[in-house]
Amino acid sequence: MRWGTYLVVTAAVVIVGLAMGITLPLVSLRLDGWGYDAFAIGVMAAMPAIGVLLGAKITGTLAGWLGSERCMRGVMLVSAVSVILLALWPSYGVWLLLRLLLGVSLTITFVLGESWINQLVEDRLRGRLVAVYGSAFAVSQLCGPLLLSFIGTEADTGFWLSVALLGLGFVMLLMVTGAPRVDSHNANSQGIRVFVRRLPAVAWAIMLFAAFEAMTLTLLPVYFLREGFPQALALVMVSAVVVGDAALQVPIGWLADRVSRTALYQVCGVTLLGSSLALPVFLHTPLIWPVLVLFGASAGGLYTLSLILVGQRYRDDALVRANAHIALLWGAGCLLGPLSTGAASKWLSSHALPGLMAAGALGFILLAWRRGAFTELAVPARDEAADPQRH
Repeated sequence: MRWGTYLVVTAAVVIVGLAMGITLPLVSLRLDGWGYDAFAIGVMAAMPAIGVLLGAKITGTLAGWLGSERCMRGVMLVSAVSVILLALWPSYGVWLLLRLLLGVSLTITFVLGESWINQLVEDRLRGRLVAVYGSAFAVSQLCGPLLLSFIGTEADTGFWLSVALLGLGFVMLLMVTGAPRVDSHNANSQGIRVFVRRLPAVAWAIMLFAAFEAMTLTLLPVYFLREGFPQALALVMVSAVVVGDAALQVPIGWLADRVSRTALYQVCGVTLLGSSLALPVFLHTPLIWPVLVLFGASAGGLYTLSLILVGQRYRDDALVRANAHIALLWGAGCLLGPLSTGAASKWLSSHALPGLMAAGALGFILLAWRRGAFTELAVPARDEAADPQRH
């Protein structure tokens, strides 16, 4: 195994996560300060999700034309330019377009980066090493809101720090080679319906975590603000959610190398349901802190285990294609989560966010306990790039 490449690629993707962890809540808090309501903020939060859908469609084609390494470096630069324009052009309409472009470029980074990491690791270490990546990514997002609580949201310092981080990620990617080989005709996003039909619980878990992550970095700070918490404390509470995600992913990965991965998957779903229901109940009590930690840990566990399960099954073109499907599902979750929560928060209940997460967790539990829910994952991994219609 090429440990140096694993470390550099993981670090580069994690740096992108830190830049995102700064930029996403900064945009939402800036809009809230300008007087925009929850629905308008939800629309802004959903724009990267549309970009995710577009990015997933073109990742395989671009990587096939340019090569995976050059493609990742190029979109890193596009992300940096987009954040520069966020700082220089403070307009709601322009920001909608820039957030769309960020969604496209970041999706390509994550699809290729996660495919690269998953292909590098050996299966006996897959749970731990994929979890290390997931944990490091979560820590990067934790640091984003924490940094904002120190540097503030009034100035554009957060935007410029994100630009510097994206530039660093670009430089790091110049140091490595050996990304998955991609054929632009095979590694496309076609076959999403087959993927969902064969792995419905995995597909739902990805959408659920995408909605969770989009809302955590955009609507959760606003939810806490409107429940009466000061801004600094609201950001710390968001960070507690990400601490749970970060702190428990490695133990979850360690367990995934020793016990049934699908059983562990189901436990995460039950824990997410319980913590979502408990969040509004204990919101103004000291018990909210362990609830926030479990909320983040269980949601993060669903995504980490999804990557582990997909990584044990696919290679090269087939792996990039599977990750393109994951990105499409991620985009759907990012789109539906903020939009539905923003609308429900405005017209139904201020506690719509935890309520919708509880409903999503219940849906996952029902799918994960179906007979044959994980039959497709029992097939040994092999290269299926020659048959693009299978997935």
